[in-house]
Amino acid sequence: MNTNAQAAQEPRRVGLVGVGLMGSGIAQNIVKHGHKLTILDHPGNQPVDALLAAGAKAVSDVTTLAAEVDVLILCVTGTPQVEAVMLGKDGKEGALASLRPGTVVIDCSTAVPDSTTKVAQAVQAKGGKFLDAPMTRTAKEAAEGRLNLLVGGDAEVLASCLPLLRCFAENITHVGGIGAGHAMKLLHNFVSLGTVALLCEAAACAERAGVAPDVFVEVLAKGGGNGVALERVKPKLLTGSTDSLKFSMANAKKDLGYYNDMAQQSSASHDIAQAVEKLLTHGIDTFGPDRMVLDLVEALKK
Repeated sequence: MNTNAQAAQEPRRVGLVGVGLMGSGIAQNIVKHGHKLTILDHPGNQPVDALLAAGAKAVSDVTTLAAEVDVLILCVTGTPQVEAVMLGKDGKEGALASLRPGTVVIDCSTAVPDSTTKVAQAVQAKGGKFLDAPMTRTAKEAAEGRLNLLVGGDAEVLASCLPLLRCFAENITHVGGIGAGHAMKLLHNFVSLGTVALLCEAAACAERAGVAPDVFVEVLAKGGGNGVALERVKPKLLTGSTDSLKFSMANAKKDLGYYNDMAQQSSASHDIAQAVEKLLTHGIDTFGPDRMVLDLVEALKK
């Protein structure tokens, strides 16, 4: 094995911003595989006692975090949060202020590709490297180390990070240059959430038409309606549980908004995506932003 390959597999000093539903699983697997993890202590983190007991460290500001690590992973809500972490906000310095040359920034958030390009250029101007690597799958797979990553950026930078990324990802797809990973994530979420929204609307209509939920599921499963989306909607229809898709309507609306902005900027048709965003807005108006996407069924019944 050559020297570069050996270096790539040595423990890395990793920083993580965003120990939420997804970031918590990422953090657990990074520590489990022997890397030195430092997390940003901030509101919104999941309980971190187990991480700290396993050897992780917590710091209170992002400039301290960035100065201590070789790889900085972001797993935050969206573009405003990414820009605040990296560029700073409200007079506070961001990670760029203390980023050391050679540091790799890996953005696992869901973000607007135009902003991704801007942030990446700022990182590169400081001598750093950048990958956008948004995730698909759920918090369950994050905890199991089985996420899918859609990566935009330089192939050599990705290759150097693969041993680390494989700690928490089962499938890693190099989509293209910087921003392509985030573009693909928005495309994926439009198709995924759009299909779930379609099924929720159809299920609400089915109940009004006198079709029992178990019959609705059984018929779709034996025909063209079968697939991952139906499997995620099925528990909601049969038992009322939303555990199969822990994704809030507010988060889904944010992603659809990002997709619509991207499509509009490229002059692409996005009528269906606008309709899905409208359904999510109705769900939020009915139940509030924190209810799960699967609760659209009840919202549409109303």
